[in-house]
Amino acid sequence: MGRRGGPRILTKLIAAVALASAFHVVAAQPYPARPLRLVVPFPPGGSADTVARIVGQKLSQNFAQQVVIDNRPGAGTIVGGDIVAKAAPDGHTLLLGSVGLTINITLMSKLPFDPSKDLAPVTLVTSAPNILVVHPGVAAASVPELIALAKARPRQLNFGSAGTGSGNHLAGEMFKVMAGINIVHVPYKGDAPAVTELVSGQIQMLFVGLAPVLAYIKAGRLRALAVTSLARSSLLPELPTVAEAGLSGFESNTWAGLFVPAGTRKPVVDKLHAEVARTLKLADVKEKLASLAFDAIGNSPQEFGQYFRSEIAKWARVIRQANVRVE
Repeated sequence: MGRRGGPRILTKLIAAVALASAFHVVAAQPYPARPLRLVVPFPPGGSADTVARIVGQKLSQNFAQQVVIDNRPGAGTIVGGDIVAKAAPDGHTLLLGSVGLTINITLMSKLPFDPSKDLAPVTLVTSAPNILVVHPGVAAASVPELIALAKARPRQLNFGSAGTGSGNHLAGEMFKVMAGINIVHVPYKGDAPAVTELVSGQIQMLFVGLAPVLAYIKAGRLRALAVTSLARSSLLPELPTVAEAGLSGFESNTWAGLFVPAGTRKPVVDKLHAEVARTLKLADVKEKLASLAFDAIGNSPQEFGQYFRSEIAKWARVIRQANVRVE
């Protein structure tokens, strides 16, 4: 029995040693060993795509490996996220994720992957506040005046969004819950038609990024009431935050963060983070991002992970309190 088992044991031992050796050879390979695939779960031409191309171009130079931008829009960022969540955890497939990842966990009854378990945070790349804007015909020059108007006229004020479950929809729902007002949500297919309808007076208010409305604000065709970050925007420093205006803790930012598949080795994550963080400190990169109204961040994987979890918890509360559902 012992003699017959001996060869089998020896064979298994040799196989185990060979597997371990192969793992160490792969682990010892310099990273990146081949071109990187950066999945962007949005169509080409948008702000997220532009951010990906700005950062990707610099990473291509720094790594001496091409960074290929792969636009995979669909299902509220789920399509692109699923691709990365199920990719090999070797650091060569990356995701430029957004607030949609944190919303979908609660909003969707079934997801093909779990963003909190199947993706590993690398760094928060950019962040920008949304801005609360109203049509000039709205008799409110401040957030307290808008809240008072909404209380006096329940269900007579409409707020637009890029669609049910979008970041600016939930910003409006959070405003509605925290202010104790009854305003009506009007979903559109994207920010652009919502802005057009606001300018024409078809809706009265909108939470949206600064870039699409800045020209209208300067021309007096829209009125800016507040920014949605906890700190004032450097682009509009005279504008108060919603929190300063009376809704303490209100925060709704548009952000883009880098993720890799869960299980990616820490040295790979750390190297990727270091290169992205270094890239985001470059003057020309910061200038290009600022032109899109974005701040360059580049925080640590641990800091980004903590922020990501806090966003999940925040939007889960809003979705449940406002009873938001998708059809």
